Amino acid sequence: MSDVSLLGTGLLGAPIALRLASTGLEVTVWNRTASKSEELGEAGLAVAETAAGALLASPVAILMLADGPAIREVLFSPEALAALAGRTVVQMGTIGPDESRLFAAEVAAAGGEWVEAPVLGSIPQADSGTLQVMVGGTAEQLGRLEPVLSALGRDVRLVGPVGSAAALKLALNQLIGSLTAAFATSLAFVRAEGIPPELFMEVLRPSALYAPTFDKKLGRMLEGEYSNPTFPLRLLRKDVELFRRAALGAGLSPRVAEGVLDVVDAAIGRGHADADYSALAEGIPGPAR
Repeated sequence: MSDVSLLGTGLLGAPIALRLASTGLEVTVWNRTASKSEELGEAGLAVAETAAGALLASPVAILMLADGPAIREVLFSPEALAALAGRTVVQMGTIGPDESRLFAAEVAAAGGEWVEAPVLGSIPQADSGTLQVMVGGTAEQLGRLEPVLSALGRDVRLVGPVGSAAALKLALNQLIGSLTAAFATSLAFVRAEGIPPELFMEVLRPSALYAPTFDKKLGRMLEGEYSNPTFPLRLLRKDVELFRRAALGAGLSPRVAEGVLDVVDAAIGRGHADADYSALAEGIPGPAR
């Protein structure tokens, strides 16, 4: 039996699986598109033929699936549902807090347990084991999962009960969108006014307004080069929309998130759905670059 299974070997799932294996854990992987797991099999990881097979292969199953509907399709098929008894399901993707609480109840009814562990970081942090891991569950669950989660990040912290880590992850991803959209807007404006981007950055960097992500995305925005994404724009859109809905449910006005969605939708409409999320700069009205 493996130590841990991972379902969903996409952009972040594959490096997480490799990182776990690199620390000496026995890892079984599964993906709906089987070809995406072939390289992991060649690297020595076990590859399950079905989601139910992956669940049965290990006491702990990590989910790195795209969204709530994907989780429902994969985890609650008759075969997978029957394999949940005695299993700990660790949800590491980004979904809404209400979705997470509902899934937790359904997994418990099937005889398993559900723990949230969404992460902050991307491929480089997964490769190096420096993801920030936010746990929604109990201290006892965190203690049992420590050998797995500590392989992925040095900052592993208990946020609260199920739902709280999902909410925190949405708050952070909303900030990714709003910070990037605000920076792209200011950058487009100074360029339209003939102010050199270098001068703009020289003033911005030593100020309290600066965030390191600005320099990380500056080159992409200046060059219009958005290939090889660490986080595709379509997934940012999904997360900001989840935040918008959750904010409404909490009695808040999601006007900032709605503005970000307008920018993102404009960029997606220009063909950048699968590009790096810095491509939202293409949704800022202005002169052609």
